[in-house]
Amino acid sequence: MTLTRFVSKNAFRNKRRSILTLLSVGFSLLLLTLMMSIWRSFYVDNGSAQSAMRLITRHKVSLTFEMPAFYREKIRAIPGVAQVVPENWFGGNYKDANKSQNFFAQFGTDPDEFFKVYPEWKIPPDQLEAWQKDRAGAIVDPDLAKKYGWKVGDHIIIQGATFPVDLELTIRGIYTPDAATNSLYYNQKYVEEAVAYLKGQTGFFSILAQSPEDVPKIASAVDEMFRNSPQPTKTETEKAFALGFVSMLGNVKAFILSICMAVVFAILLVSANTMAMSIRERTREVAVLKTLGFTRRTILSLFVGEAVTLSLAGGILGSLAAFGLGGLAAAAAGGFFGDALKVHPGTMIVAWGVAALVGFLSAIVPSYNASRIGIVDGLRHIG
Repeated sequence: MTLTRFVSKNAFRNKRRSILTLLSVGFSLLLLTLMMSIWRSFYVDNGSAQSAMRLITRHKVSLTFEMPAFYREKIRAIPGVAQVVPENWFGGNYKDANKSQNFFAQFGTDPDEFFKVYPEWKIPPDQLEAWQKDRAGAIVDPDLAKKYGWKVGDHIIIQGATFPVDLELTIRGIYTPDAATNSLYYNQKYVEEAVAYLKGQTGFFSILAQSPEDVPKIASAVDEMFRNSPQPTKTETEKAFALGFVSMLGNVKAFILSICMAVVFAILLVSANTMAMSIRERTREVAVLKTLGFTRRTILSLFVGEAVTLSLAGGILGSLAAFGLGGLAAAAAGGFFGDALKVHPGTMIVAWGVAALVGFLSAIVPSYNASRIGIVDGLRHIG
């Protein structure tokens, strides 16, 4: 019987209590892992190198306001701008509009220059050429194509909800982005020809800078150029633009932090209660161990090791469950918010560290008190 074997056997000596504790810790770590994944995606992960060099220019007041299309050439002339392409949100319905699983993003853009702004996204040259030549053509990402069973050449209809026109499109290509987008792109001229008031108007511009150093310069130059115009602009990085949608929910940072703190506190209470009960029941056992020659330090290490083992087992179980649930949610949602639920290996390691730390903190006080019990007092104990 080694000390490691002794610790593992005692950690699960009361199977019912140990399993309930393990499940409680596992469920708490599942929630904690998902919250940390969202935090990482929103506030830590900066995306690809090209993503860091992209900016979004929209109307200063709101994204719902249009901007003149001629802004594009003025932006292109700003030093440091490599490419610029217009994009427009369509917001139509596919099949049954009442089913949330049928929702996906649709953007009108310029097929001739779209992939110059998104060079890390890949598409076969023949499919790109077919999209550029077909005014009613569209491209989709592979996840969206797989979800609906679309193939190149299929015809689909997107019912207009925001604009009085239905899109009757032909899938001309399937592009591969660096991260799931859950989006469809079509030629904006299709809508402009059907809706007169949209001609010469753009929802927002995507800008690719020549280098990361040019990004802040371009942002300030664009906004300064149109500061006194009837349609002033707000230019920000692609990441900041995405986080703008998140900020509509309120103070997300404080919300996530509050949940994480509450979860850790709950785990600590559960684990501390379990260890306090377990150690109190084994007071006479401590006395026997001391009689056999176990030192105070060894006894302390054994009890703390049991708590860490139990808590870490629950943490691994919970983080693995979060990994599976996050993958399923990301596949279903797609895009920025779907990727926010993906659990990275680094996040899982941090969760395991939190679980081990909670196990240590929950056991250190009762374990220390137990290690100080004298042999005679321990043998006299009844409980």
